[in-house]
Amino acid sequence: MVQTPYFSAVSMVTLGVADLTRARVFYEALGFTAGPGSSENIVFFQLGALVLALFPRTPLAEDAEVADDGQGFDGVTLAHNYPSEEAVDAAMAHALASGAVLKKKPQKVFWGGYSGYFADPDGHLWEVAYNPFVKVDDHGIVTL
Repeated sequence: MVQTPYFSAVSMVTLGVADLTRARVFYEALGFTAGPGSSENIVFFQLGALVLALFPRTPLAEDAEVADDGQGFDGVTLAHNYPSEEAVDAAMAHALASGAVLKKKPQKVFWGGYSGYFADPDGHLWEVAYNPFVKVDDHGIVTL
C-alpha cells in the first residue's frame, strides 16, 4: 500500500451553517478575517496552517450525499488551545461577548488541564483549553 503524506495533516475544516451571513459575522466578531475566495456562497478563514470554511448546511449535505436531519450531537468539537488558564477565561469571555452560547464553564478537567466549551450560532462546539502537556507558541500553534 502506498502511503501519502497528505493524510498526516488536516488542511481544511468546513462547518455547515444555517445562515452564512450570521455565521460570518459571528466568526469575524471572534477576530477571524475572511480570506481570498470568500463570497456570498462560502467564507474562508486562514487559521495558521488550517483553513476554516463556512458553507450553507443543506448544500453541504447534498454535496456529501448525506441526510441533513440535524439530529443530536455530531461527535465533533473544534478547539483553541491557550498558554494559561487566564487566557482560556479571557477567550471564553470574548466568545460569549461575540454571541457564543456557554456549554461548559472553563474548569480544571480530569486529564490535568483546564477547559470549557461554547457553541457557535449553529451549535458547533468549540473547546477553549489550556493543556500543560503541550506548547502553544505566540501564533497559537500547538506542538505535542
